[in-house]
Amino acid sequence: MAKKALVPVADGSEEIEVVCIIDTLRRAGVDVTIASVMRRRQITASRQTELVADCLIEDCRGLTFDLVVLPGGMPGAEHLRDDPDVCTLLTGQRAAGRTIGAICAAPAVVLLPLGLLSGYRATCFPSFLPLLREAESVTALEERVVVDRDLITSRGPGTAIEFALALVGHLLSTEVAVTIGQRMLVR
Repeated sequence: MAKKALVPVADGSEEIEVVCIIDTLRRAGVDVTIASVMRRRQITASRQTELVADCLIEDCRGLTFDLVVLPGGMPGAEHLRDDPDVCTLLTGQRAAGRTIGAICAAPAVVLLPLGLLSGYRATCFPSFLPLLREAESVTALEERVVVDRDLITSRGPGTAIEFALALVGHLLSTEVAVTIGQRMLVR
């Protein structure tokens, strides 16, 4: 049975991160659902790229995912933070011990206010790192990708493929991640 991942997207989501996450997970055989929080399936990403989601976020209510992974980008991360369905999915994900991933602004803008970084090591886009450092219960790191139990975080567009491969490694296996990375010509 294929692992299931949810990628919520919004106007202002970082398109490199969105596409790298989705593409890499799908190459590994993960069943990926792209859900818009904008109450319409088409979103305009941070660099004006038009992307079309599979469904709206409310269509995901009550569904179970092995992974919920948040792209960054601004104001995309703020839209994700402000969506009650995203918040409910994330808190349920943590309560069930299932995996959460976040890249770029999303760890600081979405996960931190929800208390989902408490007791974890994490990273994010450099300009948001001071927010993580100010939080007493978070160990802020400057590593490209940080895997801490059921939380995987990363820095930004330039680390998106590495991040996505870490998600594959966590969900499936290191061997699958290495194979997918080799096929993608990732060193």
